Amino acid sequence: MSICTKTGDKGTTSLYTGQRVAKNSLRVRAYGTVDEVTSTLGLARAFSEKKEIQDLLLQLEQTNLKLMADLASITDKYYITQDTIDEIEAVINETEAKLPPIKAFIMPGKTKAGAFLDLVRTTVRRAEREVLSLADEEEINPNIKVYLNRLSDLAFLLMRIEDDL
Repeated sequence: MSICTKTGDKGTTSLYTGQRVAKNSLRVRAYGTVDEVTSTLGLARAFSEKKEIQDLLLQLEQTNLKLMADLASITDKYYITQDTIDEIEAVINETEAKLPPIKAFIMPGKTKAGAFLDLVRTTVRRAEREVLSLADEEEINPNIKVYLNRLSDLAFLLMRIEDDL
């Protein structure tokens, strides 16, 4: 099958569940921004020199594929569950316990991986805004909003570890 299907030439795309929607719809904008998050996670992973963080970032990229499937579907079958949220919260708690308290504003960018993790954080925040706009108009998996909020928190913590802050 060719990558060039020409089915989107008139400004529509197919959702995971088969419905066709405008490429600039709130739903496509939301999962498109989550796709950007996945790319930034990959950049951070490529530049991280810490195996534990590389492995975690790969897991987060894989979870983001499930998140995009939720957003690209009009269904009540969800991939991001309370268990997904519980797992990321456990990682946040474990990671935060390794870090000293913050005593001042933090300037990211001491390392390339740290800078990319800060880009992850800000891209997740934009994805969160897109998802909230979508949720105002359409029913979505409610776990997505919570998960994205946690993901930005985790990106901040991982940036601190990469930059030794």
